[in-house]
Amino acid sequence: MFDAVQKPLVEVAGLKMYFPITAGVFRRQVGNVKAVDNVSFTIFEGETLGLVGESGCGKSTCGRAILRLYEPTAGAVRIDGTDVIAASSDTLRQMRPKMQMVFQDPQASLNPRMTVAAIIGEPLDEHTKLSKAEKLAKIYALMDQVGLNRDFANRYPHEFSGGQRQRIGIARALALNPKFIVCDEPIAALDVSIQAQVVNLLEELQDSLGLTYLFISHDLSMVRHIADRVAVMYLGQIVELAPRDAIYAEPLHPYTQALLSAVPEPDPEAEKSRRRIVLTGDVPSPANPPKGCNFCTRCPKAMAICHETEPQFREILPGRFVSCHLYEQTAGEAAAPGARSEHTEKTIQQGE
Repeated sequence: MFDAVQKPLVEVAGLKMYFPITAGVFRRQVGNVKAVDNVSFTIFEGETLGLVGESGCGKSTCGRAILRLYEPTAGAVRIDGTDVIAASSDTLRQMRPKMQMVFQDPQASLNPRMTVAAIIGEPLDEHTKLSKAEKLAKIYALMDQVGLNRDFANRYPHEFSGGQRQRIGIARALALNPKFIVCDEPIAALDVSIQAQVVNLLEELQDSLGLTYLFISHDLSMVRHIADRVAVMYLGQIVELAPRDAIYAEPLHPYTQALLSAVPEPDPEAEKSRRRIVLTGDVPSPANPPKGCNFCTRCPKAMAICHETEPQFREILPGRFVSCHLYEQTAGEAAAPGARSEHTEKTIQQGE
């Protein structure tokens, strides 16, 4: 499925998405909501990167800013070698077929006045010059691909279940043969039994079409199933990024540890011994984040430096990135692949 030697398809560097806060009669800007604050990561061809975090942390905003559905405040996003942020409107239009999005709420993202055939065919109308017969054949092929009955082509979205509506959204995203798809919580509004069907469909499509996904979700169990690597987001920043198995087996950042400790264990015996890490306090406002580390006000391992200096997001072990003062001294040791010094081991154990 994912081959680490493949080239990067999506490169995000220093991405910021601030929403202005205005006040007064003249609506002067008095501050910013820092929804996405200096985010950097890479997604390789054929890979699924899971982006997780609690509600309001900026996951969906990050996904939309990458595709330039929002105009980012700062940063660079390169998709297949082209800078999306710096691209002109004409260049961006030419790039749209390569990058698509599956939205969270299938009911809200589908036009209720359009039939299924019209919804799936709309990208073809905009970006191709296919004849009417060729277009209909393509629509039927897409419906077959996502498991929708061709007889439903002239029905409207309200006539379908939530899972079927999400399949319509996926078919629309696939219409122009994209390379990269942002899946913005595509299963959040669905029943549990339907969630598995949609995720399995996404995996099958990835295998057959060579797709690359940014899979945004707060469902840690589902991310564990579908993702190759996982990025953990807190208050607009990525605090940890690592291969899936490594991050679930040995979370390094205190926030990741707390997040994963909340995931129920299917084994009753393992569930009994599960240690919950309960965080105190509320998530700070993104309009007024704390000084130093964003997580310092709730972190059970916060030190004096955490309240003063913002930690750097850096690689501390091969393929493992973390933004935490607990591990900053070990960052230079990542150069020796597979090797951990005694100091590194001790630091990681303290972090656990």
